[in-house]
Amino acid sequence: MAPGSRSWGAVLLLAAVLPAACGSCGAEGGPLEPFDELYASGVEAYYGGDFAGAARCLEQALRSRRELRAERLRCRRRCRGQVRLAALGAGPAGELPFFWALLRRAGCLRSCEEPRLGATSRHRATEEVRSDFQRRVPYSYLQRAYIQLNKLEEAANAAHTFFMANPEHMEIQQDIENYKTTAGKVSLIDLEAKPHMEDYSAGVRHYDKEEYRLAITFLERALEGYYAEDEDCQIMCEGPQRFEEHEYLEYKAGLYEAIADHYMQVLACKHDCIRELATRSGRISPIENFLPLHYDYLQFAYYRVGDYVKALECARTYLLFHPDDEDVLENAAYYEDLLKGTLDLATIKPRKEAKALLRRHKLESHLLRVASIGLGFTYTEPNYWKRYGARQDEHSVPSSISSEPEDGPRLSLTKKPTPKPDRELKEGGPLLYSDVKFVYNSQQLNGTQRVLLDNVISEEQCRELHRVASGIMLAGDGYRGKTSPHTPNERFEGATVLKALKYGYEGRVPLKSARLFYDISEKARRIVESYFMLNSTLYFSYTHLVCRTALSGQQERRNDLSHPIHADNCLLDPEANECWKEPPAYTFRDYSALLYMNADFEGGEFIFTEMDAKTVTVSQCPFLVSSETAPCRSPMWSWSQTPSRALGHRDPRHGQCVPPSLPVFLQASIKPKCGRMVSFSSGGENPHGVKAVTKGQRCAVALWFTLDPLYRELVSLSITV
Repeated sequence: MAPGSRSWGAVLLLAAVLPAACGSCGAEGGPLEPFDELYASGVEAYYGGDFAGAARCLEQALRSRRELRAERLRCRRRCRGQVRLAALGAGPAGELPFFWALLRRAGCLRSCEEPRLGATSRHRATEEVRSDFQRRVPYSYLQRAYIQLNKLEEAANAAHTFFMANPEHMEIQQDIENYKTTAGKVSLIDLEAKPHMEDYSAGVRHYDKEEYRLAITFLERALEGYYAEDEDCQIMCEGPQRFEEHEYLEYKAGLYEAIADHYMQVLACKHDCIRELATRSGRISPIENFLPLHYDYLQFAYYRVGDYVKALECARTYLLFHPDDEDVLENAAYYEDLLKGTLDLATIKPRKEAKALLRRHKLESHLLRVASIGLGFTYTEPNYWKRYGARQDEHSVPSSISSEPEDGPRLSLTKKPTPKPDRELKEGGPLLYSDVKFVYNSQQLNGTQRVLLDNVISEEQCRELHRVASGIMLAGDGYRGKTSPHTPNERFEGATVLKALKYGYEGRVPLKSARLFYDISEKARRIVESYFMLNSTLYFSYTHLVCRTALSGQQERRNDLSHPIHADNCLLDPEANECWKEPPAYTFRDYSALLYMNADFEGGEFIFTEMDAKTVTVSQCPFLVSSETAPCRSPMWSWSQTPSRALGHRDPRHGQCVPPSLPVFLQASIKPKCGRMVSFSSGGENPHGVKAVTKGQRCAVALWFTLDPLYRELVSLSITV
């Protein structure tokens, strides 16, 4: 598969028409080489088998893009300082000083940029190429080239950099795990990391560990980086613009209309810097409430280290963004009470940089709304300071505060409410069928909206489904024919309900058997809808009969997964501990279920993990993984614990035998067998995966459901034909 999983015709075409070959991409001196040409040369070299040349050109393409931005920032800052725009004067010639300054600044920019960059037109890459760099696609090529050159550490860093912007890319995720094994201890580095975002994440991690002084250090540094990056973003918006319905170069209006049209595009770009700075690389959605959250974390962190002045300063800064936040209002009042009599509270003001940013942001918003009416273009102001983002800590109120008299100040330091889901979460409804056996609920599986059931289908139905599967499944079905889409150590085969019915009507498989596939899927749907007590109809979104077969000769020392950890309706971002509900994820999926057909294979356990995609959730479910609960004895048990001949269980946390009287906490790892079904909500609350199938074939019916009828699977409409 091509590194970026897409067509590279445009890039290769560009490479074909370029005058310079890849060998010259390392030329020194002269103007900066355009990064899109270097990129095209690198891709051409990669597909031509010249991996050293590919690595050299791709490295220079990335460096050229960084240098281009740095040079433009340098020149624009310099010319801003050297040529100030003059105010408009009175009289017929009053505008001349302004336009004279405008012309001088334009000339300053050209004379500053041309020696290093050459003609401006040389550095205007296509939208497709800019998108590739935004998605970090060059690092996917680099990773493959480094592998061929046996540069494993560089390959690991390139893979990690690509993965940070593409957390849904399963092959890269598996490559990273392989690097950790083959290259030993690898310190993965994100080569395109945003410093302010990295510092923010580090600050939050220290905050969660109650390491408040370290949290303050990183969060304050994150704020410095944020405001510096905001200034850079503002400056970069002054370059060429091309928005929908605004083709500036073809604009035929008069002087002032043309200036206003272009300036509104620049202003809209500057206004959106807040969203840009809050968005992780490769993501579409920003971290909600990003900038205010810095001050929210800081106000509590400063309180915990005893700096009440800074705590009040940060609380008042946060209130600039959300003046009606009851929690922070209470906190600010409490800090004021602590400081009363020690200094003039009026001297403690919100931070100047935050006030200046908000003032500018409000003025930009006003100008955009006014201009949209006067110039006739559509503008809708986004909600840049959504309150959904909040501190996710659960610190209890300190005892010294709890002991205050009832009418005294109280400090609300508990977890802020998160947005309510669009439906009330329930479980424990009837299973509808007398033969279905309840096994474990969410609490016992240590999660949210989870259930484990047995006897959903019979042994005979499992055998019949196997017979149907053998006649209709195709290798790589659902994955564009890729026979090993998740791991090279297994063969993947699948078939949909629609295909089974089609083969049944054509007589290629017994119609009754094909109908069974649909009937058991409908049974599973009804059980899920009833058990989770849904108030609206649950529709099929996609139903897939899948088998995973271990490939002989490829199982020794295997350390990968059959299906990497993921969530079903969002893009799991383990580093950020987030799950982004945006394309290409199937955001319309609401519930999932796996109905197992057999147990005569080795490995293949289904596992739930935490959001970090590493920590397997823990459950008191001793029989779920039979290999981890084999009976055992230990001579070290005392008589007070258990009789000497009693059998115990092996605790998977440390591999030692523990007495039967002691609780054994096992991984929430479910061993498939005929008729067993696990079901769960499809969001980031339930990351899951499949352990490696090391021997035999594992088959199951995978079902995804939606509450939105617009995304219902068409087979449910055609079944009555």
